Amino acid sequence: MTLTATHPRGGHGWQLILADLALILFLLALSALPVAEAEGEQRLANTVARERDALGVIQPEVAPAQALFRPILGGPSLGAWLAAQGPDPRATLTIFAVHIRGGETAAWQRAEALAAEARASGVAVRTIISAGTREEVYASLAYDTMIPAAAP
Repeated sequence: MTLTATHPRGGHGWQLILADLALILFLLALSALPVAEAEGEQRLANTVARERDALGVIQPEVAPAQALFRPILGGPSLGAWLAAQGPDPRATLTIFAVHIRGGETAAWQRAEALAAEARASGVAVRTIISAGTREEVYASLAYDTMIPAAAP
């Protein structure tokens, strides 16, 4: 009977060493990035992302739509549409107004009219206005509001 001695690591020593070396190389490259940017006066990392993080710009988070409303000729009003959806205190109505160059005021007026109608229905409302290639106004009903935790 032959007994063989086994290594305590199970014979995987070279793999652990290689992983350690790869991690060290990654950390060295990462630590050299600010020095390379300072010497070359060129941003190597994403400039837009850095500036956004530095300014603390908050990007709106909009949950997937539970229901979508687009005002159409002969269709229901926003108030009637909201009444048909059923009241839910967790839901938020987000009004999106997209405008072309020079149409900012008109987009704001259309969005504000829809927001006033929605507030009269008792729904939480927010408005997002952005530039685009064509004008449109629509509303999204979604569960954006955090649900409070149940009491024990």
